[in-house]
Amino acid sequence: MLKLVIGNKRYSSWSMRPWILMKEFHLPFEEVIVPLYREESKSALLAQSPAGKVPILRDGDMNVWDSLAIVEYFADLYPNLLIWPRERETRAHARALACEMHSGFAALRSECPMNFGRSPRPASLTEAARADADRIGAAWRDALARYNGPFLFGQFGAVDAMFAPVVQRFESYMVPVSDEARHYMHAIKSLASWKEWSLSARSEEWRLPQYERD
Repeated sequence: MLKLVIGNKRYSSWSMRPWILMKEFHLPFEEVIVPLYREESKSALLAQSPAGKVPILRDGDMNVWDSLAIVEYFADLYPNLLIWPRERETRAHARALACEMHSGFAALRSECPMNFGRSPRPASLTEAARADADRIGAAWRDALARYNGPFLFGQFGAVDAMFAPVVQRFESYMVPVSDEARHYMHAIKSLASWKEWSLSARSEEWRLPQYERD
């Protein structure tokens, strides 16, 4: 069976991405949680992957780390699943957005760390973080208009998994969004996988002070 090594569900946005994808596409897997930022965390992760970071996918002797690499592994492993759109140009658009999410928006990540236990309340954002949020909102509106929703490319796929943690960030920090973005966020939060992750995250006992700041 596939094994997915993840960090704390309350905080680990990178872990959430392949996890929610696997759940939505009904891929059976064993979940292994390694609490982050403990004395033993690094050695535990290095025992699973040379990168020493979550998430990590184990498929027999195969070891895949990095969330987007894991997504692509599933796209190769299950070519009949609509993990990416079938049409070449649409698939290129989806991959471009996924890669932009994967490598960008550093200010928003830093100022609005994912925290499923945070009570929704507004945060004071820098101009850079507001620009990140505006760019994400514009990308969402464009995709939703082109492909008719409710997800970015019609039905749930890899790009939605990549943006799922942003939905939580926008929600918990009360980042202003358009009506179109709000409807998209509702679609993500209505997923059974989202609800399962959220319930588990809120029940975790671990707390990391650096992510609990106001």
